[in-house]
Amino acid sequence: MNKLMLPITYVLLLLMIQTDDKSFSSYASPAGGNVRLKLIHSQAYAPKSNYDQMKRIRELVHSDILRRGIMFSKHHQSTRRKVWEKPRRRTNCSDISIGMPISSGRDYGTGQYFVEVNVGTPPQKMLLIADTGSELTWMNCKRHGRRRGFQSTRSSTFKTVPCSSRTCKIDFMDLFSLARCPTPSTPCSYDYRYSDGSGALGIFARETVTAEITNEKGRATKVEDVVVGCTLTLQGQGFQGADGVLGLAYSNYSFATRASHTFGGTFSYCLVDHLSHKYLSNYLTFGYAGATSHSGLLSRMHYTKLDLASLIPFYAVNVEGISINGELLKIPSLIWAADRGGGTIIDSGTSLTILTELAYRPVVGALGEALSKRLERTKLDGGGPLEYCYNSTNPWSRFEDSWVPRLAFHFSDGARFEPPVRSYVIDAAPGVKCLGFLSATWPGVSVIGNIIQQKHVWEFNLVQGVLGYAPSTCASG
Repeated sequence: MNKLMLPITYVLLLLMIQTDDKSFSSYASPAGGNVRLKLIHSQAYAPKSNYDQMKRIRELVHSDILRRGIMFSKHHQSTRRKVWEKPRRRTNCSDISIGMPISSGRDYGTGQYFVEVNVGTPPQKMLLIADTGSELTWMNCKRHGRRRGFQSTRSSTFKTVPCSSRTCKIDFMDLFSLARCPTPSTPCSYDYRYSDGSGALGIFARETVTAEITNEKGRATKVEDVVVGCTLTLQGQGFQGADGVLGLAYSNYSFATRASHTFGGTFSYCLVDHLSHKYLSNYLTFGYAGATSHSGLLSRMHYTKLDLASLIPFYAVNVEGISINGELLKIPSLIWAADRGGGTIIDSGTSLTILTELAYRPVVGALGEALSKRLERTKLDGGGPLEYCYNSTNPWSRFEDSWVPRLAFHFSDGARFEPPVRSYVIDAAPGVKCLGFLSATWPGVSVIGNIIQQKHVWEFNLVQGVLGYAPSTCASG
């Protein structure tokens, strides 16, 4: 397990069931339906002034750098990691999915995706940060300001894990369980420490999550026996606006793998533009019939192998190189080799795309050379955290996507990912566009962040170990 700093990136809003009885007419077993969750980017309430926009960019960059450092320092320290047992594809679940609506969270004043999750029996609505790099799902169980917190005593399905159990002593070690156990029945406790100084201390339990079946309006189903944390002490400012975290990493105990076990071993999401308002949404979906169920999308899907063993609990991909306008850049191959100190992951919790220095320099150099022929290079006020920025408001020329060379990630099995220009040339301040890449030291892991993932469907098939992707407007239908 990696103690992750929660970044200022996307907020996932997983819209499930209202807590009143009128929300859904009935509950259903997983047979014959889909369930989706809504994803929301968290910066929609942020003021639009020049100062505030640059402040958000600085915070975003700071969070991304801290997040990457803590993720991979903990990864290399871990010696207890077990390879997760893949779910078996159930023939009777091939047409079943659950889902939660997804939209940009800019209207919530932070950079994450928030997920509105209904936890417990009867369901209590929790606003959680969705994170593909976090293994543990936890909720705040104590009132903080206006947030009421999860009330475990009101849930008939909340079952604590005893500290004397093997589960606490051994299985939850990677989730940072504590050794203290004053009595055999005392709940197993945890102490999460994040790289920004934030922390969450609480107890482990198993709970039920209720979600909407996507193609059966008014019906819902339950994901039972979900490992959750009930946080009793919250420290720092890393969880502003949220009730906790929805763990979506590749792990025995994450919500992603638990839901995937139930719904065919696949989950998917489609990230709307990170500057979109919350009323523009799509879905986080669990189930084989999720992302590719939309008409015409299946024929446009590209597939590449997911490396689920090298950088656990992260979703690694085998990058072979990066091209600009079809020409591969001169980047040493060891940059992409996880067994040689490198590798690449795809991460919904990191905003910008982070490349180690030997890949970063060729990429920004080629893009920057082309942009400098059209735009005046500038700097953000106060220096700013992004290196390559340009004045895009010259009276004699408006910025055009056609000025920017086309970037593509090439995977070792021949697949290629070509993001839209506006996913790697980003608005950093009014009238200023910057290359959306950060440099990291070598050796180290590169990260394909969520801004460059936007306007695409991403499907994680944990049974076959395959990542599917296709261009999409990400507008919900």
